[in-house]
Parts: sequence; structure tokens; C-alpha cells
Amino acid sequence: MSDLLLDINLQQLPDDYFSGGWQVANRVLNRNDPGSPLALATRLLLDTDHLEAQSEDFGSTQTGQWAVMRDEVLNRPYLSFELPSEATRALVMRLRRSADGLQSHFNLYFASGMEMQLDRA
Repeated sequence: MSDLLLDINLQQLPDDYFSGGWQVANRVLNRNDPGSPLALATRLLLDTDHLEAQSEDFGSTQTGQWAVMRDEVLNRPYLSFELPSEATRALVMRLRRSADGLQSHFNLYFASGMEMQLDRA
């Protein structure tokens, strides 16, 4: 299996590609509340309109909703997250995928300044 990951054109990416299980590989909090569900999450499950933010470190899970939104000018994807104690959105900055499709990850930049890298779980 190759470790080479290819950049994917975000403007042509189908919205349902973001569905599934994603492991939080890296995060930079910046101004974000370090106790928020997304700041503590170690795994995100994005099912059709259903979101689970799981934290293995604290043994907790919060459920809510998520959606893909796109800006009108450049058609860039944003992910909108709504949990009981947190609502925010994040710009998808980069998505990379292996040629065989078995490995992929994407980077999010949240309105709060938090950055997160998610790997396909």
C-alpha cells in the first residue's frame, strides 16, 4: 500500500464523501474553549444528518446534527456542526486521498480558530 496521498478538488467533491467515521489525528485549539465537545473529541461519526462527537479520554459522547454547506462564489465546502452545548462551522481546507481510496484525511478550520485533521477511521 502506498503512502502517497493525492489532493482532491473540493469544489467537485460530492457532499456525502464526508460521511462515515473519522479519527481526530491532530488539533490546534487557538481561541477555542478546550472543554468544548469538538475540542475534546477523539472521533467523529458523520452519518446522514446525525453527528456523534466521541471522546475516548473522557468516555463521553455528544450527539447532534451536521451538514455540508457551500459558499456561493467558490463552492468551497463548510461543515456545520450542531451539538447540545456547541454550534459552529468549519471550512474544509484540504482533502487528501490515496489512489486506492483506502486512506484519506481532511483538514478543518473552525470559526473559533481551531484547526483539526481527521483521518478516515
